[in-house]
Amino acid sequence: MKITPTPVTAALAGAFSAIVWPPMWSRFGSAASAGSLELILAMLLLIALPAHAFVVGFGRSGASSAAGAVDTALLKRIGAWLLAAVVTALVGAALQ
Repeated sequence: MKITPTPVTAALAGAFSAIVWPPMWSRFGSAASAGSLELILAMLLLIALPAHAFVVGFGRSGASSAAGAVDTALLKRIGAWLLAAVVTALVGAALQ
């Protein structure tokens, strides 16, 4: 399956992560069970998988990058993912 990540898909994944994390933590996370299997599986399925799919992508890029070269497109997508997550979390906190 080839998913082509863009800054828009990365931002959507960041917003999704920010929306999903608080209810997931309140359901599965607590001081006593912070390393619970349910929390780990939920984190992998609801945070890590969408982040990987829509920020990094699953397909191989056509051009091989030179050793030591910085992938600026990936850095932009990571920035979009983080910025969208922070903005979504701040808006959610402001509305409560």
